[in-house]
Amino acid sequence: MLEPRRLAARAAARRLASLIGQEPGELVGYQTRDERQIGPNTRIEVVTEGILTRRLQNDPELPGVGLVIFDEVHERNLPTDIGLALCLDARKNLRPDLRVLAMSATADTHHFAKLLGDTEPAPIISSIGRQHPVDIIWAPAGKQQRLDEAVTAVTIRALQENVGDILVFLPGIGEINRVQQELERLVKPDTDIYPLAGALSLADQDRALAPSPSGRRRVVLSTDIAETSLTVDGVSVVVDAGQARVPRYDPRTGMT
Repeated sequence: MLEPRRLAARAAARRLASLIGQEPGELVGYQTRDERQIGPNTRIEVVTEGILTRRLQNDPELPGVGLVIFDEVHERNLPTDIGLALCLDARKNLRPDLRVLAMSATADTHHFAKLLGDTEPAPIISSIGRQHPVDIIWAPAGKQQRLDEAVTAVTIRALQENVGDILVFLPGIGEINRVQQELERLVKPDTDIYPLAGALSLADQDRALAPSPSGRRRVVLSTDIAETSLTVDGVSVVVDAGQARVPRYDPRTGMT
């Protein structure tokens, strides 16, 4: 099963393993660039994009693999597109028995059904998820207010007016560090502030995702890494700065 990020791969494997009362590395395992938890009895491997691409390059037939699942397939990027193209090519020319499943909560399912099908579109399986009422509150920033100042003020207000944990989306690690410094100076002693970003260590990421101890609250300051594929338990309020850093390739300069 393919996940778009290392953190998502580890979280998905742990969740799947917990559902059957096991730890990662038994029936369910995972592999990323930095970590490998796969045992002799592993049958479900959760991997990141680069791992799948290298396997396909080393052996396009994918021996021992019966099904490849592309999770969050709507997150279009070069590694995912290459992996999907190589899997479809292997199924057409080398492994007609290889099954490919694309999963998404937002993608155009009919488009992917045509792409994954042979002579006719692939079957579409729909699953109804749980939905909860959501109140959206618009909090415009002041004209002379920096982004980190505005987010800090809104987060403090959310802590005062609501119960539960808070998830804050910021565009980058710089903004996260500045907001963290301000919040640690302003919040009550029973509130923990955790950063969450792909550049952080595995221990720091796990600490941000772990449930709060009884009697304590937490604020998780995250990049868009937590927008999909992850569940941050206990969150009752989400503060979104409304900005993100998205790389763009310029063919004229050859730079991103």
